[in-house]
Amino acid sequence: MKKKINIEGMSCGHCVGHVEKALKGLAEVKNVVVDLQGKNAVVELTEDLSQEKLTEVIDDAGYDVVSIENL
Repeated sequence: MKKKINIEGMSCGHCVGHVEKALKGLAEVKNVVVDLQGKNAVVELTEDLSQEKLTEVIDDAGYDVVSIENL
């Protein structure tokens, strides 16, 4: 299962690293690809994870979730 998370507030490579680290900290996350120019992260999950949990983790890292879509 994959989800695309559209994120505002990322402006550099350090931002990408913060988002990757935050998402990889979740047990259900198998892989993360963050696209700085596209302002999104594609997350591959081992099992479904609520949009609320994904939003909370990214908010805690200091960024804003615009939307989440299933791929």
